[in-house]
Amino acid sequence: MFELTSILKSGKNQDNHNDQIKTVLFYQTKQCKSLFEESFRFEGITVPIAIENKDDNIIEHVKNKSAEIIIIELNKSKNLVADAERISHLIPTESAVVIVGAEDAMSTMRGLKKLGFYYLFWPATKSELVEFVNSIYDERERPFSVSKGRKAKRISIVGAKGGVGTTMVTAELSCLLAETRHSSSIIVDHNYNSGNLDIMLGINKFEKKKVQKGALSDNLDVSSSRSLLVKKSNLLSILSISAEEFSYGEMVDYRRSIINVMRSECNFIVEDISASTGQVFDFNNDWMESDCIVVITNATVSSLRDAGRLNSIIEAMPTTERPRVFIVVNHTMPEKYASVSSDEIEKFLKRKVDLVIPYIKDFSDVILDGKRLAARRHRSAMVLNQLSSLVLGEDINAKKSFFKKIVSKG
Repeated sequence: MFELTSILKSGKNQDNHNDQIKTVLFYQTKQCKSLFEESFRFEGITVPIAIENKDDNIIEHVKNKSAEIIIIELNKSKNLVADAERISHLIPTESAVVIVGAEDAMSTMRGLKKLGFYYLFWPATKSELVEFVNSIYDERERPFSVSKGRKAKRISIVGAKGGVGTTMVTAELSCLLAETRHSSSIIVDHNYNSGNLDIMLGINKFEKKKVQKGALSDNLDVSSSRSLLVKKSNLLSILSISAEEFSYGEMVDYRRSIINVMRSECNFIVEDISASTGQVFDFNNDWMESDCIVVITNATVSSLRDAGRLNSIIEAMPTTERPRVFIVVNHTMPEKYASVSSDEIEKFLKRKVDLVIPYIKDFSDVILDGKRLAARRHRSAMVLNQLSSLVLGEDINAKKSFFKKIVSKG
């Protein structure tokens, strides 16, 4: 058996060596903290690093240190699964996560398992606690453990037509997830030949990674997939590849393989699927495999018609397989020149529009200066921040006062 005791006993002086930290406990109650510390000491195991369970503490810890097991107490939670899902994007996918809670329900266990989390029912005895954690280390060596089910959420930003702002929304949302929400993210560029993703991200001297001849036949692993990424920051990377001698179909398959490998290495995969790439209405409909789809349209008849086609494709999917879908209207010209009104858009699509991004008069100046639209004191910043909340499953109505602060000084 793969013994926890033998591993953790070697973790002395763990405060001085980040790579030796094996277990961290984010606690809510002194009783939980004490039991874990007493149980580990009793077994002769290095006690976990104990930190009060607050979002800021979780962010700060995982940003600077690693842990094989992260234990999160949610005994004070009113909705355990919802709270676990809310903080899931803060936790590195390579760590095993144990939720400690007092909800004795199958729905709770199923919900946490779906998130790739283990569940320890509270209260527990010392022997139950150590045996449980020990079994997790043992299980992590198996290919189908619960924690290996933790994969990045795929978010597809799909443009109804070229020029509606798909790449802009992709760049802003990705930066918000990485820089504001502290979630490791990878942007996937679906344009193999051109595109302006680098401009929207403010990256100078950017070049797509060229896929070498013979690479498509190689077995992809994490190391080779990482070598194809361009790193923008510690939490944000870009996958943008090109290859002149390969067919479009071969490139699509190769990109899919890279995504499948990297889903276990980050919290979010954000895909830029502009209509200008010609992939939006491709028969494979790669974007339909996503967990969340954001359809971008502007207030023109031609764009609205194609947004309707996209919406129909999604609506045709079985309800159980249908991803979450948000419709975003981006005004690429002053609102007074719009060909269709908001009411007409909703009537045509037979559903409400989720968000409307107002016209940004100085858009080009802001982007070329390398600034983030979502960080400005402008109405568009509020909407972009609301989009990040929708993607994370948050209630934007409950956060209206926060968003208003962003623009109140503008």
